Amino acid sequence: MRSTLLALSSFLVFALASTRPSIAGDLDATEAVLDTDGEKLRAGTEYYILPVFRGRGGGLTMASTRDETCPLDVVQDPLEISKGLPLTFTPVNPKKGVIRVSTDLNIKFSASSICVQSTVWKIQKSVNSEIQWFVTTGGVEGNPGIETITNWFKIEKADDDYKLVFCPTVCDCGALCRDVGIYIHDNGVRTLSLSDALQPFLVNFKKVSSSSSSL
Repeated sequence: MRSTLLALSSFLVFALASTRPSIAGDLDATEAVLDTDGEKLRAGTEYYILPVFRGRGGGLTMASTRDETCPLDVVQDPLEISKGLPLTFTPVNPKKGVIRVSTDLNIKFSASSICVQSTVWKIQKSVNSEIQWFVTTGGVEGNPGIETITNWFKIEKADDDYKLVFCPTVCDCGALCRDVGIYIHDNGVRTLSLSDALQPFLVNFKKVSSSSSSL
């Protein structure tokens, strides 16, 4: 099992490493990510990840998208009125209380699963020729390094909005970088995926306890 994980990590490190998404510059690296109320995102606090553009689905949730019940993949709820499931963010340095742009972090659903696994996000190689990787659950929280490299994401600025990016810097190993986009399957399921052909999924963050009533 360990050798398989190392082989996958090594492939991930060198595959397509030269292609990087457009990310914020060094001056923005310490900028705090803001929620829909204009407040700083806090580690361990529950938020909904919501789409910027309406009419294309709601928040994010977990679903079985393959020919097996488990593991559950990360998908966009087809109902625009749905906020999806709450999530928490944990930065690579767990002592940091504020989530900042361009910082490696784990993303975890604050929900139980029918599968005996964690709800921490990770990427997995796709067998679909139209996408290279997709976002699923079952990742490891913390323990930064090459063995957990598939579990680290970032939040980047996209003009006045935000986007999710896979571009880990938890080790000096030149991992691949991709914007996270939405791949729509033939059955209408909207899976978070990594591919050159996908546009970035622009998002904002709504605190679960927020008094705002809008999506």
